[in-house]
Amino acid sequence: MIYPTRLAILLAAAVAPVALLIGVMVPAFWTAGLALLVLLVALSVVDAFAGASLRRASAGIDGPKSVGVGETFALVAEVRFDGAAPRALEVAIGVSGPVAAPLGYRARAEWRQPAIAAAAVALKAERRGTAGIEALWLRCKGPLGLAWKQRQIRLDQAVLITPDIRPVREKGAQMVNRDAMHGQIAQLQIGEGAEFEALADYRPGMDRRSIDWKTSARHTMLIAKEFRTERNNHVVMAVDCGRAMCEPLVDGLPRVDRAVSAALLTAFVALRDGDRVGLFAFDSRPRASSRPISGPRAFPMLQRVAAGIDYSAHETNYTLAMATLAESLSRRSLIIFFTEFADTISAELMLGATGALLKRHLVLFVVLRDEELEALTAAEPAEPEDVSRAVMAASLLRERRLVLTRLRHMGVHVIEAAADQAGPALVNAYLELKRRGTL
Repeated sequence: MIYPTRLAILLAAAVAPVALLIGVMVPAFWTAGLALLVLLVALSVVDAFAGASLRRASAGIDGPKSVGVGETFALVAEVRFDGAAPRALEVAIGVSGPVAAPLGYRARAEWRQPAIAAAAVALKAERRGTAGIEALWLRCKGPLGLAWKQRQIRLDQAVLITPDIRPVREKGAQMVNRDAMHGQIAQLQIGEGAEFEALADYRPGMDRRSIDWKTSARHTMLIAKEFRTERNNHVVMAVDCGRAMCEPLVDGLPRVDRAVSAALLTAFVALRDGDRVGLFAFDSRPRASSRPISGPRAFPMLQRVAAGIDYSAHETNYTLAMATLAESLSRRSLIIFFTEFADTISAELMLGATGALLKRHLVLFVVLRDEELEALTAAEPAEPEDVSRAVMAASLLRERRLVLTRLRHMGVHVIEAAADQAGPALVNAYLELKRRGTL
């Protein structure tokens, strides 16, 4: 494709008044003004066919095959010229899917070699899914700068946007540093938990409640019980992917993506700690499920199941989801729910279904703090509308706290944390529950 540059348009706009003035002032030479326009058109045509030809260029896109949701990544376009190369080259990438370009999809290429140029376009993965790289556009000016030469190159590449496992890579090693003290072989962690391990001589610093008084009386010396952390517990990550978890966004990401990242981090720690972990996703009906599996090698399977959790516009059916989950569990388990609720009315069915689960299982709820509502209540009002918004936000926060209080009174463990702190807070709560032997 060939079309005029801004310079050509400005020159044409400048020539037109001159040609009109010549026609008015010197009518006999009116063809001189027309000749100027013809000359400009001729120069533009010559400029379009002179210099480098984009038809002799080959191009490709280099970038990651998969990225985590919320990550910023770069697609690098490399262009090679078989012959003369232009002085300047612009590149634009056509991308479809759940990505955005904070700095735009167009970039100016830099020359690595006399006939090889490269340009990088920064993209941000906004949601899970597949981003398609459909086309690459090349554009350069002629030697005179009067004509743009443009070419489109069709591509068929894709970037898979998966759940964000950066917290697992960055914080997972810190969360399981106890295993690092004993090497890579799984060790029994003596002194924590509630499962009896052995009898030992009482030493200063041990918990006095662990003293076995009957055995101590027989041996005429203090004997204490040693305990170890239980293993092979069942932990189920139940992720609500309904409408409330998908909209609105929290720090640029849906709540469900934050929940999946926190669930994967906790699953990684639990697998390394010897427990069995399963994943369950639901909205109006169950959407994805995996039975509890064990071993560090099981983490990629959980990651694939988490990648299949889709965004939903349906309302959450807690009764069906919890009944289905309870039926699939054959032993006492720790069930961790990631969900969101707007008010006490929408949470009534959730409270009722949770009560049935508590008869057999240990339940923990993870909710993200609504920082937008907190900001509205804390902001200093400048207009009457600000007061109305603050009152409404305070009312919603009050109902939210009421639901969380009712859950705690029922015996449910509740974590309310900021979006970026949900994962570490959940891991700490899980480890504390294991230390106290409540699993």
